[in-house]
Amino acid sequence: MVKKWTIALILFVLSAVVLSIAFYFVYPDVSKLRKVNPKKSAFMEYRESEWLRQGKKKKIVQQWVPLSQISPYVIKAVIIAEDDKFWSHEGFDFDAMQKALEKDLKQKKFKAGGSTISQQLAKNLFLTPSKNPIRKLMEAVLTWRLEQNLSKKRIIELYLNLAEWGDGLFGIEAASHRYYDKPASDLSALEAAKLAAVLPNPRRYNPVGGSNYVAYRSELIYQIMVRRGIVIEDYDDVMNEQK
Repeated sequence: MVKKWTIALILFVLSAVVLSIAFYFVYPDVSKLRKVNPKKSAFMEYRESEWLRQGKKKKIVQQWVPLSQISPYVIKAVIIAEDDKFWSHEGFDFDAMQKALEKDLKQKKFKAGGSTISQQLAKNLFLTPSKNPIRKLMEAVLTWRLEQNLSKKRIIELYLNLAEWGDGLFGIEAASHRYYDKPASDLSALEAAKLAAVLPNPRRYNPVGGSNYVAYRSELIYQIMVRRGIVIEDYDDVMNEQK
């Protein structure tokens, strides 16, 4: 009798998991994101719930801007830092995922890193920060649907406007004003590199603080931009020499 109940329970749990994952093959309607800017993401709601539990009176700070009003340096720095194969993959970087899995197995932890920008967007928009395997499967389904329904330009536009850049600070425009007192369209290459450098842990690191980690990582990002011709060092001197 106990064995029958155990099997029944396992089947029930498996059915619930399958139905939960199947739900995300249909809902939400991600095609609306082609033209509609979401007012609030699931991750923003998660932060608000967190503050409520902690008795903190805080509000989300965000200001939406189109991709055309974001410095190209920001777009390129963030892609270099977070997902260098963004323009060529279809939502998943399997090499990065394999390396992350091998690291998890070695450390006997489940962190499931190696997420692409598309995966991060799916998580931020619709899910919680939980890193359990079921949530990762839901994320995979949503990532696939985002890639099927949205252009790469729209995905990066959504990501840059919804990414967290500080405690309660969301989107590149709000971050640019907070840290550099200027619109995102005016950010320099080095400022963009510093903002990209803090994305893995924006509540711990400050792009204008004195962190050695931020200094080191932003310099790596900046030098990659230089090597790829995205940035020309001493630009004014170069232009003057050509006169």
